[in-house]
Amino acid sequence: MHWRSLVFLMALVASGCASSDPVTEDVLEAPSTTTTSVTASSQPAQSTTTDAAPTTTTSPTIIPADGLEVIAYPVPAGSRPHDVAPAADGGVWYTAQGSGLLGWLDPTTGEVRQIALGSGSRPHGVIVGPDDMAWVTDGGLNAVVSVDPDSEDVSVFPLPAIRPNANLNTAAFDLTGRLWFTGQNGVYGVLEPGTGEMEVFDAPRGRGPYGIAATPGGDIYYASLAGSYVGAIGSEGSVSVLEPPTADQGARRVWADSKGDVWVSEWNAGQLSRFVPTTAQWTTWPLPGPSPQAYAVYVDESDLVWVSDFGANALHRFDPVTEAFDTFPLPSFPSNVRQILGRSGEVWGAESAADQLVVVRPIG
Repeated sequence: MHWRSLVFLMALVASGCASSDPVTEDVLEAPSTTTTSVTASSQPAQSTTTDAAPTTTTSPTIIPADGLEVIAYPVPAGSRPHDVAPAADGGVWYTAQGSGLLGWLDPTTGEVRQIALGSGSRPHGVIVGPDDMAWVTDGGLNAVVSVDPDSEDVSVFPLPAIRPNANLNTAAFDLTGRLWFTGQNGVYGVLEPGTGEMEVFDAPRGRGPYGIAATPGGDIYYASLAGSYVGAIGSEGSVSVLEPPTADQGARRVWADSKGDVWVSEWNAGQLSRFVPTTAQWTTWPLPGPSPQAYAVYVDESDLVWVSDFGANALHRFDPVTEAFDTFPLPSFPSNVRQILGRSGEVWGAESAADQLVVVRPIG
């Protein structure tokens, strides 16, 4: 699978707060385009560790915050882009949840093309598979959808009839090529892309399964927002419930670093947590600022952890070695970046409240 700018914007924004129903589809805010300029800020964090001694790591080469810029790309009005995924051809996929389309952006020219997924589509997540196809979890269609980047052919894999209204969220591939996915209305499942065979399971504690990710070793973890836990999915579909140290923290999304450690964004608590599977150790860091709301999490190629913060209207970059945060204010208020993905040298998000995609990358 490959993890492969128009207007320079860095914004000075007031801290804001946006609410989301933890067990239903996100309600996206109306766009706003007011922006001003600001410099990224840096500050140390305080951590809380449970169960075991910290792991030893080596600091990678890191570009300082003042060597990075935030660039914004407009997408068609009403798109309300939810998730974003760098494409194999150098473009960027995004789910236009507001218009029921899959979009593709050319970062060189700003060109956007849109692909219809089907009547009633309400796409949520998008990732690029090992086949270079775009794979979409579509709550409106109650189906997993694949899109060929060359022909734009659309294939729809509906959930079984006995699993209506799953409120599909996100997906991840394991090393065998199976696609695992979550549904906020209390399910998770797996699709065999080659045959179309699908299994759907009841999630522990019912409603809540949200973000999902694979480790480099192919292990699958998901976050349950309403259930406030992390689920480790076994190869046959069973789930082990992992309890973060903070009760009712609202685990929203997960991502894995190069060592297979699992990072969790905690919406209710405004925290970032790490789970180390080899030691069962949890470590937790509060996000900077007075009213943080941790939504998306992503780990880049240097094992730096990126978190979107609705409360600060910003992206934070966290260095696990120094335990320091760099903060990158977002171009619009509110921005509401609900998911982050990247490729080498680029970290992408979608400003769902402003009809823009944003990228953080080295200046020049």
